[in-house]
Amino acid sequence: AATSLTSALASGLLQPAHSCFLRPHPFHLAAVRDEVVVTSGRKLAQQFKQEVRQEVEEWVASGNKRPHLSVILVGENPASHSYVLDKTRAAADMGMNSETIVKPEELLNVIGKLNNDDNVDGLVVQLPLPEHIDERRICNAVSPDKDADGFHVINVGRMCSDQYSTLPATPWGRTGIPTLGKNVVVAGRSKNVGMPFIMLLHTDGVHERPGGDATVTISHRYTPKEQLKKHTIFADIVISAAGIPNLITSDMIKEGAAVIDVGINRVHDPVTPKPKLGGDVDFEGVREKAGYITPVPGCVGPMTVAMLMKNTIIVLRLEEREVLESKKLRVAAN
Repeated sequence: AATSLTSALASGLLQPAHSCFLRPHPFHLAAVRDEVVVTSGRKLAQQFKQEVRQEVEEWVASGNKRPHLSVILVGENPASHSYVLDKTRAAADMGMNSETIVKPEELLNVIGKLNNDDNVDGLVVQLPLPEHIDERRICNAVSPDKDADGFHVINVGRMCSDQYSTLPATPWGRTGIPTLGKNVVVAGRSKNVGMPFIMLLHTDGVHERPGGDATVTISHRYTPKEQLKKHTIFADIVISAAGIPNLITSDMIKEGAAVIDVGINRVHDPVTPKPKLGGDVDFEGVREKAGYITPVPGCVGPMTVAMLMKNTIIVLRLEEREVLESKKLRVAAN
């Protein structure tokens, strides 16, 4: 997987839809539930980090410089500070160089300088941004060729057109759940999570960027819960990225369904007075009925960080491919 995007596809890093999400082991949706599979995102992330680490070392051994990721942190959000620390630690763990630029006064100027810095391969602006900053303008200011988040409008367009690009890291994580011909409900339509999930799951599995070939139903904050239940009760896979605690309960899913919880919410802990992290799914109730379930915290977060590091490699591969294609054009012209 060290020489081209084609070989990356062949090795399973960008897999066709019947194995959309990252694989701990083969998982088959069934009408009869045997025992629920609870995914360890940390374990999956470690496996994936090892693959990325090997790719980095092969890249460097081929005479290339070590990949460099720059992360810009704006504002005082404590969760953002924690996420950025996780990203820089993961970069070091996978053999990449990284830097964190904290609270730059001229954000657009800093982004412009990093875009033009040949030492910088991947660039991330940590979201969310303070309310007074136009998030879309900032995401589009990052060069699409260095966009490790996959949020630039050009990369979003490439994703929607089934072309190779960096992909938003959260939806890109894969678990081996078969999606071909399956009924999927995605609760949430955010541009960074819900919408990419929808695009990756419903598109054609034989295109340049393989999709999931699933039948996808979308819900959002204006979908009444009783209407949502009418769809989830028949779904093979339910993905919740709405940011609403206990949105998905056991009475809303069918026996043996796969339930992917992408929600991150601070909820009251009945045992201690302190708040704790929880997802959108009533985990204890749903696990009694589901065939596959992801916990919060402990699954999506670690995988998102790991996939962001993979995106930094993808940026390099895309650049490598563009250089080779440019050389071919020059040779053909002569």
